[in-house]
Amino acid sequence: MPELPEVETTRRGLLPKLTGRTLRQVIVRNARLRWPVPKDINAQLAGCKLRAISRRGKYLVFDFGGIFQLVHLGMSGSLRFVGQNEPVSVHDHVDWVFAGKIILRLRDPRRFGAVLLTDDPASHPLLAHLGPEPLDSAFTGTLLYAASRGRKTAIKNLIMDSRVVVGVGNIYASESLFRAGIRPGRAAGRLSRVECDRLAAAIKTTLQNAVNAGGSSLRDYVSTDGELGYFQLHTQVYDRAGLPCKVCGSSIRKQVNGQRSSFYCPKCQK
Repeated sequence: MPELPEVETTRRGLLPKLTGRTLRQVIVRNARLRWPVPKDINAQLAGCKLRAISRRGKYLVFDFGGIFQLVHLGMSGSLRFVGQNEPVSVHDHVDWVFAGKIILRLRDPRRFGAVLLTDDPASHPLLAHLGPEPLDSAFTGTLLYAASRGRKTAIKNLIMDSRVVVGVGNIYASESLFRAGIRPGRAAGRLSRVECDRLAAAIKTTLQNAVNAGGSSLRDYVSTDGELGYFQLHTQVYDRAGLPCKVCGSSIRKQVNGQRSSFYCPKCQK
Protein backbone atom coordinates (compact mmCIF):
# COMPACT_ATOMS: atom_id res chain seq x y z
CA MET A 1 0.00 0.00 0.00
CA PRO A 2 1.40 3.45 -0.87
CA GLU A 3 2.11 5.19 2.44
CA LEU A 4 3.11 8.74 3.32
CA PRO A 5 6.56 8.67 1.63
CA GLU A 6 5.12 7.26 -1.60
CA VAL A 7 2.26 9.79 -1.62
CA GLU A 8 4.63 12.67 -0.86
CA THR A 9 6.96 11.48 -3.63
CA THR A 10 3.97 11.47 -5.99
CA ARG A 11 2.96 14.98 -4.90
CA ARG A 12 6.45 16.32 -5.52
CA GLY A 13 6.50 14.72 -8.95
CA LEU A 14 3.19 16.34 -9.91
CA LEU A 15 3.89 19.87 -8.72
CA PRO A 16 6.30 21.18 -11.38
CA LYS A 17 4.30 19.84 -14.32
CA LEU A 18 0.74 20.61 -13.21
CA THR A 19 0.67 23.65 -10.94
CA GLY A 20 -0.89 26.59 -12.77
CA ARG A 21 -2.15 24.49 -15.67
CA THR A 22 -5.77 24.35 -16.78
CA LEU A 23 -7.53 21.00 -16.68
CA ARG A 24 -9.15 20.35 -20.06
CA GLN A 25 -10.91 17.04 -19.44
CA VAL A 26 -11.40 14.21 -16.96
CA ILE A 27 -11.84 10.81 -18.60
CA VAL A 28 -13.36 8.17 -16.33
CA ARG A 29 -13.12 4.63 -17.69
CA ASN A 30 -14.16 2.84 -14.53
CA ALA A 31 -15.89 4.79 -11.75
CA ARG A 32 -16.09 1.78 -9.43
CA LEU A 33 -13.24 2.49 -7.06
CA ARG A 34 -13.52 2.20 -3.27
CA TRP A 35 -16.17 4.90 -3.55
CA PRO A 36 -17.68 5.81 -6.94
CA VAL A 37 -15.93 8.57 -8.85
CA PRO A 38 -18.40 11.52 -8.94
CA LYS A 39 -20.49 11.39 -12.11
CA ASP A 40 -20.12 15.14 -12.62
CA ILE A 41 -16.36 15.30 -12.08
CA ASN A 42 -15.63 16.43 -15.64
CA ALA A 43 -18.37 19.06 -15.52
CA GLN A 44 -17.06 20.30 -12.17
CA LEU A 45 -13.36 20.46 -13.01
CA ALA A 46 -12.96 20.95 -16.77
CA GLY A 47 -11.72 24.47 -17.43
CA CYS A 48 -10.42 24.98 -13.88
CA LYS A 49 -6.83 25.96 -13.16
CA LEU A 50 -4.90 23.80 -10.71
CA ARG A 51 -3.63 26.17 -8.04
CA ALA A 52 -1.83 23.81 -5.68
CA ILE A 53 -1.35 20.18 -4.64
CA SER A 54 -1.04 19.41 -0.96
CA ARG A 55 -1.10 16.23 1.08
CA ARG A 56 -3.00 15.24 4.20
CA GLY A 57 -1.89 11.86 5.47
CA LYS A 58 -2.15 9.54 2.47
CA TYR A 59 -4.58 11.81 0.59
CA LEU A 60 -3.52 14.13 -2.22
CA VAL A 61 -5.51 17.37 -2.24
CA PHE A 62 -5.79 19.14 -5.61
CA ASP A 63 -6.89 22.78 -5.26
CA PHE A 64 -8.85 23.89 -8.31
CA GLY A 65 -9.98 27.15 -6.73
CA GLY A 66 -13.12 26.71 -4.64
CA ILE A 67 -13.37 23.02 -5.39
CA PHE A 68 -10.93 20.38 -4.24
CA GLN A 69 -10.22 16.90 -5.55
CA LEU A 70 -9.11 14.23 -3.08
CA VAL A 71 -7.12 11.28 -4.42
CA HIS A 72 -6.20 8.20 -2.40
CA LEU A 73 -4.03 5.52 -4.01
CA GLY A 74 -5.56 2.65 -2.02
CA MET A 75 -3.67 -0.64 -1.89
CA SER A 76 -2.10 -0.64 -5.33
CA GLY A 77 -2.70 2.69 -7.05
CA SER A 78 -0.26 5.02 -8.76
CA LEU A 79 -0.42 8.30 -10.66
CA ARG A 80 1.91 8.75 -13.61
CA PHE A 81 2.30 10.90 -16.66
CA VAL A 82 1.63 9.19 -19.99
CA GLY A 83 1.95 10.10 -23.64
CA GLN A 84 -1.04 10.75 -25.89
CA ASN A 85 -0.67 7.37 -27.58
CA GLU A 86 0.06 5.37 -24.44
CA PRO A 87 -1.92 2.09 -24.52
CA VAL A 88 -4.69 1.89 -21.93
CA SER A 89 -4.61 -1.03 -19.48
CA VAL A 90 -7.69 -2.61 -17.93
CA HIS A 91 -6.36 -1.18 -14.65
CA ASP A 92 -6.19 2.42 -15.95
CA HIS A 93 -9.35 3.99 -14.57
CA VAL A 94 -9.04 7.80 -14.78
CA ASP A 95 -7.15 10.27 -16.98
CA TRP A 96 -6.76 13.99 -16.31
CA VAL A 97 -5.91 15.89 -19.49
CA PHE A 98 -4.24 19.24 -18.85
CA ALA A 99 -3.32 22.10 -21.15
CA GLY A 100 -0.12 21.41 -23.03
CA LYS A 101 -1.19 17.83 -23.80
CA ILE A 102 -0.13 16.64 -20.36
CA ILE A 103 -1.99 13.51 -19.29
CA LEU A 104 -2.03 12.18 -15.74
CA ARG A 105 -3.29 8.60 -15.38
CA LEU A 106 -4.55 6.68 -12.36
CA ARG A 107 -3.73 2.99 -12.42
CA ASP A 108 -5.27 0.92 -9.62
CA PRO A 109 -5.36 -2.87 -10.13
CA ARG A 110 -7.22 -3.59 -6.89
CA ARG A 111 -9.55 -0.57 -7.12
CA PHE A 112 -9.26 0.39 -3.44
CA GLY A 113 -8.29 3.94 -4.37
CA ALA A 114 -10.57 6.96 -4.41
CA VAL A 115 -11.22 10.14 -6.40
CA LEU A 116 -13.60 12.49 -4.61
CA LEU A 117 -14.67 16.15 -4.68
CA THR A 118 -15.22 18.54 -1.78
CA ASP A 119 -15.45 22.27 -1.14
CA ASP A 120 -13.79 21.98 2.28
CA PRO A 121 -11.06 19.35 2.72
CA ALA A 122 -10.54 20.10 6.42
CA SER A 123 -14.11 19.12 7.29
CA HIS A 124 -14.37 16.16 4.92
CA PRO A 125 -15.23 12.98 6.88
CA LEU A 126 -12.10 11.21 5.59
CA LEU A 127 -9.77 13.99 6.74
CA ALA A 128 -11.46 15.69 9.69
CA HIS A 129 -10.30 13.23 12.35
CA LEU A 130 -6.74 12.61 11.19
CA GLY A 131 -3.89 13.09 13.63
CA PRO A 132 -0.86 15.34 13.10
CA GLU A 133 1.56 15.03 10.22
CA PRO A 134 4.67 13.18 11.45
CA LEU A 135 7.06 15.48 9.60
CA ASP A 136 5.47 18.61 11.09
CA SER A 137 6.60 20.24 14.33
CA ALA A 138 3.19 19.46 15.88
CA PHE A 139 4.16 15.79 16.18
CA THR A 140 6.41 15.39 19.20
CA GLY A 141 7.41 12.88 21.82
CA THR A 142 5.20 14.79 24.26
CA LEU A 143 2.17 14.18 22.04
CA LEU A 144 3.06 10.51 21.59
CA TYR A 145 3.57 10.08 25.33
CA ALA A 146 0.15 11.60 26.07
CA ALA A 147 -1.55 9.41 23.44
CA SER A 148 0.04 6.26 24.85
CA ARG A 149 -0.92 6.69 28.50
CA GLY A 150 -3.09 3.86 29.78
CA ARG A 151 -2.98 2.07 26.43
CA LYS A 152 -2.42 -1.69 26.45
CA THR A 153 -2.26 -1.93 22.66
CA ALA A 154 1.10 -2.71 21.06
CA ILE A 155 3.14 0.40 20.38
CA LYS A 156 3.39 -0.54 16.70
CA ASN A 157 -0.39 -0.55 16.42
CA LEU A 158 -0.58 2.82 18.16
CA ILE A 159 1.80 4.60 15.79
CA MET A 160 -0.09 3.11 12.83
CA ASP A 161 -3.36 4.61 14.12
CA SER A 162 -4.09 7.63 11.89
CA ARG A 163 -5.89 9.35 14.76
CA VAL A 164 -2.59 9.46 16.66
CA VAL A 165 -0.28 10.27 13.75
CA VAL A 166 -0.87 9.91 10.02
CA GLY A 167 1.08 8.03 7.40
CA VAL A 168 3.14 5.56 9.46
CA GLY A 169 2.58 2.35 7.49
CA ASN A 170 3.77 -1.15 8.23
CA ILE A 171 7.24 -0.82 6.71
CA TYR A 172 7.96 2.50 8.34
CA ALA A 173 6.55 1.49 11.73
CA SER A 174 8.92 -1.49 11.90
CA GLU A 175 11.88 0.59 10.77
CA SER A 176 11.10 3.45 13.16
CA LEU A 177 10.82 1.10 16.13
CA PHE A 178 14.16 -0.46 15.24
CA ARG A 179 15.78 2.97 15.04
CA ALA A 180 14.29 3.83 18.45
CA GLY A 181 15.32 0.49 20.00
CA ILE A 182 11.76 -0.47 20.96
CA ARG A 183 10.09 -3.82 20.31
CA PRO A 184 6.87 -3.61 18.27
CA GLY A 185 4.81 -5.71 20.68
CA ARG A 186 5.46 -3.65 23.81
CA ALA A 187 2.38 -2.15 25.47
CA ALA A 188 2.21 1.50 24.43
CA GLY A 189 1.38 2.63 27.95
CA ARG A 190 4.64 1.17 29.29
CA LEU A 191 6.87 3.42 27.21
CA SER A 192 8.72 6.10 29.14
CA ARG A 193 8.77 9.76 28.18
CA VAL A 194 12.35 9.38 26.96
CA GLU A 195 11.37 6.40 24.77
CA CYS A 196 8.47 8.37 23.28
CA ASP A 197 10.82 11.24 22.47
CA ARG A 198 13.20 8.79 20.84
CA LEU A 199 10.40 7.11 18.87
CA ALA A 200 8.94 10.39 17.60
CA ALA A 201 12.39 11.42 16.38
CA ALA A 202 12.89 7.99 14.77
CA ILE A 203 9.57 8.25 12.92
CA LYS A 204 10.54 11.64 11.52
CA THR A 205 13.98 10.44 10.42
CA THR A 206 12.69 7.20 8.91
CA LEU A 207 9.93 8.89 6.92
CA GLN A 208 12.20 11.69 5.72
CA ASN A 209 14.78 9.15 4.57
CA ALA A 210 12.03 7.26 2.74
CA VAL A 211 10.81 10.43 1.01
CA ASN A 212 14.39 11.19 -0.04
CA ALA A 213 14.65 7.65 -1.45
CA GLY A 214 11.43 8.02 -3.45
CA GLY A 215 9.42 5.68 -1.22
CA SER A 216 9.35 1.88 -1.31
CA SER A 217 8.36 -0.23 -4.33
CA LEU A 218 7.26 -3.63 -3.06
CA ARG A 219 4.45 -4.34 -5.52
CA ASP A 220 2.64 -1.83 -7.71
CA TYR A 221 3.96 1.54 -6.59
CA VAL A 222 5.88 3.69 -9.07
CA SER A 223 6.46 7.43 -9.05
CA THR A 224 4.89 9.85 -11.54
CA ASP A 225 7.66 9.20 -14.07
CA GLY A 226 7.32 5.43 -13.73
CA GLU A 227 10.44 5.02 -11.59
CA LEU A 228 10.61 2.67 -8.61
CA GLY A 229 11.31 3.89 -5.09
CA TYR A 230 14.34 2.28 -3.45
CA PHE A 231 13.90 2.70 0.34
CA GLN A 232 13.19 -1.04 0.58
CA LEU A 233 16.82 -1.68 -0.39
CA HIS A 234 17.96 -0.06 2.86
CA THR A 235 15.56 -1.52 5.43
CA GLN A 236 17.11 -2.70 8.68
CA VAL A 237 14.45 -5.19 9.78
CA TYR A 238 11.39 -5.14 7.52
CA ASP A 239 10.94 -8.42 5.60
CA ARG A 240 14.34 -9.67 6.86
CA ALA A 241 13.17 -12.47 9.17
CA GLY A 242 15.98 -14.98 9.74
CA LEU A 243 18.66 -12.68 8.35
CA PRO A 244 21.37 -11.18 10.56
CA CYS A 245 20.82 -7.75 12.07
CA LYS A 246 22.96 -5.21 10.25
CA VAL A 247 23.98 -3.72 13.60
CA CYS A 248 24.60 -6.63 15.97
CA GLY A 249 24.35 -9.80 13.85
CA SER A 250 21.42 -11.33 15.77
CA SER A 251 18.75 -13.09 13.72
CA ILE A 252 15.84 -10.81 12.83
CA ARG A 253 12.54 -12.11 14.16
CA LYS A 254 9.00 -11.89 12.84
CA GLN A 255 5.81 -11.59 14.86
CA VAL A 256 2.21 -10.57 14.18
CA ASN A 257 0.74 -7.39 15.68
CA GLY A 258 -2.81 -6.48 14.76
CA GLN A 259 -2.88 -8.96 11.85
CA ARG A 260 0.24 -7.36 10.36
CA SER A 261 3.72 -8.81 10.22
CA SER A 262 6.29 -7.06 12.39
CA PHE A 263 10.05 -7.47 12.25
CA TYR A 264 12.54 -6.70 15.00
CA CYS A 265 15.97 -7.44 16.41
CA PRO A 266 15.78 -9.21 19.79
CA LYS A 267 19.06 -7.64 20.91
CA CYS A 268 18.84 -4.07 19.60
CA GLN A 269 15.18 -3.60 20.59
CA LYS A 270 13.85 -3.85 24.14
